[in-house]
Parts: sequence; structure tokens; C-alpha cells
Amino acid sequence: MKVVFNRKLLCAVFPPLMCAVSNKSTLSAIEGVLIEASEDNYCILTTYDTDKGIRLRVDAKVFAPGSYIVNAQRFFQVARAMDGDEIEITVDAKLTAKIVSGRSTHKMPVLHGEDFPSLPEVAHEKGFVIGQALLKQMISQVSHSMGIDDTRPVLNGCFIKIEDKSITLVSCDSFSLSKRVAYTEIQKKNIDNSPLDFSFIVPSRTINELLKLLSDDQECVEIYMTKKNIVFILGEITFFSRLIDGEYIDYNRIIIKNHKIRATVNHDELFSALERASLVTEEKIAGSVRSPVKLEFSGDVLKIMASSSAGSTYDEVTIEHEGEDILIGFNNRFLMNNVRACSGERIRLSLSSPLTSMNIEPEEKPEGGEELFMLLPIRMKE
Repeated sequence: MKVVFNRKLLCAVFPPLMCAVSNKSTLSAIEGVLIEASEDNYCILTTYDTDKGIRLRVDAKVFAPGSYIVNAQRFFQVARAMDGDEIEITVDAKLTAKIVSGRSTHKMPVLHGEDFPSLPEVAHEKGFVIGQALLKQMISQVSHSMGIDDTRPVLNGCFIKIEDKSITLVSCDSFSLSKRVAYTEIQKKNIDNSPLDFSFIVPSRTINELLKLLSDDQECVEIYMTKKNIVFILGEITFFSRLIDGEYIDYNRIIIKNHKIRATVNHDELFSALERASLVTEEKIAGSVRSPVKLEFSGDVLKIMASSSAGSTYDEVTIEHEGEDILIGFNNRFLMNNVRACSGERIRLSLSSPLTSMNIEPEEKPEGGEELFMLLPIRMKE
């Protein structure tokens, strides 16, 4: 195989490819990138860690086609370190890749392409198309509530429900729940033209990598799925992933809708006060705090307080308050994540007691959608 790439173009595709490279495997093939050089002057580059995979096309000058696996981390480091405009890769019969750029030469071992694991086949029979910008915004609002190593596997991901005129994203861990709904026409890609009515759970790590791939422009992403796998097609990039098997929690049942206490507050004023409180709150591990942030709803004032060995802080923000006064404590980082995700100039805080969850939502319903964030409090010491 002999291929010549534009070095800058090649380096530009490294970040998405690296998201599917395994760093902790005894199988050398999944630590590499599969380079498939075609006679039609392009290469297909693929990485796959057996849970998720990336495949993309890169234009190149192909003098001798072939298919080989190169250690991804080492290859990308070498390509970045070189300074020529082009980078030439030649593989000989001894499975050694000679990489040349400018006046620099580097050699490394390779594997035969057939040693690369097969990616899952996802037939384009059931799917839909949605704008990348909308999906990116929705994911960014719920991703902070996804579990990572929860003992309940279904919580280690994002639940997505698709219907003809709506898409719903829900994430939930042991401390918070985030729900985002968008009412919009979803373009069907079902081969039998049947109505859209299906749901699935995408792993947290896949969602976090997808967020990096999605753009803010008007382009769309095509999404196809089977019972076990899902594929996202974004232009020249094809992103594969396994789905989480299992039934998601009944999230509507655990959301308290009739709270006794409600307060509306300016979003930015509240977030700024929480940021100042974060300077003194101390966290040991996720979900366990040495010093919570305390919110005291008192008349038309919300008092934000925190103290620890690092010091103490006190803030006040003006609110519109309905119901009795109350003092409640939260993990400040979790509270900030939920307030940050909530859109709107003013937000509504709804709660009933110091021991039950608080709902956070925009004062005015977002145009064409819904959003709700629920957070459990921390039991405070007397």
C-alpha cells in the first residue's frame, strides 16, 4: 500500500477517530486505525473499540491500494509532529509502515486489515432525520444527568423517544433527572413508511462523543437503529454504537408535579450566586459533599449560603415567592448543572419540603418544546 495524504486534512480527522480507540485492550487491532486505500483516490479510516466505532472518508492520492491497521495513538502523534504539507505512507511486505513528510521519516509496525473486528451491520430500514443543531442543544441540556457507572445499566445512558412530531430526551442518575422535549416534524426514514414510534437508550459515552461531532449549523444527521445497535451519519462521518438493553424507568411517575412552594428568579443572578458559593463548597466524590449549598426561601428573598474549611459565603437574590418559607440543601455542582441547562431569562423553582426533590424549569414554556430538571436535596445536619 502506498498513499499520500494532505497532512492538515489528515490531522483534522484525528479527534473524531480517537473517540473509538481502545486504550485498555489486549487486542492490538482495536488500538489501531484501519486504513483502507481505494484505487479511486480516497481512503476509509475506521476505529472501533467494540462498543462504538467511527468510519470516515478522506481524499488521498492512492498509488497502491491496500488495507492495514496502524496504532492510532502513535500514528496520530507522528503525523502531528511532522511539518510537511503532505504525508506519505508506504507499507512493505514485512508489515512495516514508512511514514514520510518533508524531510522526516518514521517507521512503525502494522497489522493486516483482515485482523480488524467487523463493525455491526445496521440496515437502513428504521430511522429518521433531525437537525444537528437541535439535537446538539437537546443533548447539552440533559447530558449532565446521565449515569456513568450506575449499578442500574439503563441509567448509564440517554433515553430517546421518537414520534412523528416530537423527540424526547431523558437522562437520570441517583441525584437528578433531566427531560427535554421538542415538538417538530421528524423526517421518517422507515423503509415501510410506517409512523415513527420507537425508543432506545444510547450509552453515556456515546452521547458525549456524539455531542462533539454535532455542528451548530443547519445540517442534518441521519439516525438508523436496530434492537442492539445505532448509527449516526453526519456527512462523511459514520458513527456506530451499541445500545443499552433494558426498559427505562417510568420517569413521568417520579416527577412531582404539584409542589406546595414556588419561586421565580432571574436565571443569571441565581447562577452567579451559586458560582460564588462553589468557591467554598468542597466535594469528596460525585454525589457526596462535605459542605452543601443551602437555599433559604424567605419572603421575596432567596438566601444562598455555604461554609466549609475554605471559608463561607452569603448571597441574596430577589424572588417572587408563593408558599411557606423553607431551608433546603443541595450538592452545589449538581444544582449549578441543572440551573445552567435550564433556558430562559427567569426560571421557576418548585418544591415541597427539605427532603423531597425540587423542580427547575423556565418560567415561560420554551417555544416548540418542554424542559424540566429535577434534583434531590441533601439531608443537612442540625
